Amino acid sequence: MNTIKIRTTQNVEVEYAMASVGDRIIAYIIDSVVFFVWMMALIMLQVTIGYEAGPIYTFILMVPLLFYHPLCEFFLNGQSIGKKARDIKVIKVSGEAPTIGDYLLRWLFRLVDITISSGLVAVVTVAASDKGQRLGDMAAGTCVIRKEAVRRKNRVMVKTEEGYQVIFPEVSLLTDKDVALIRQLLYKARQHNNYELLEKIALRVKETTGIQTEMPDWDFLQTVVKDYHHYTHGDLTV
Repeated sequence: MNTIKIRTTQNVEVEYAMASVGDRIIAYIIDSVVFFVWMMALIMLQVTIGYEAGPIYTFILMVPLLFYHPLCEFFLNGQSIGKKARDIKVIKVSGEAPTIGDYLLRWLFRLVDITISSGLVAVVTVAASDKGQRLGDMAAGTCVIRKEAVRRKNRVMVKTEEGYQVIFPEVSLLTDKDVALIRQLLYKARQHNNYELLEKIALRVKETTGIQTEMPDWDFLQTVVKDYHHYTHGDLTV
């Protein structure tokens, strides 16, 4: 499994599995089906309303189709419908969030990567690039990854004890993604004795859950992870 490490804006290094060529081809096929369904809907609409008014409505409805990829990726957080089905997404290799300009740049390069070359250029460059990038990705500084971060095994295990009583039931308001990020940040904070980062994480968790406590930040966050583990019934690591 090829992976890529991304340093987030919180200065945390997160490792993701890169989307395979197969994943991206299947996503492309699904998006092509969406294109086909949309075109059939346009033809039916034109037949229904008549050919005189048809061209105007067709032009209006063709705009979303023309800008399908940048619009989807911008409003769906780096995913088209096909990418969403394959659980892959576009991200910046710098760790920042892609801008609409980045998505448009990737879209412009589709002419070379996919349209003119029938996808050959995209397949070759994705397979050859160490970051799985086609030309559009290289130009925009993006890559396509699987959404879930790679989980590391070399961290301290946190297990719930038999008969464990949850201290903060508000952890039910958190998601798996929230807790995964808390664990990653906790590991970095402990590794570098970064008490300021600990304080920021604890404050963010309290704002999200509404928890009020005077417990020290490290103890509080460990307890949050352990409490959440009680709900998910699995071993978590910090």
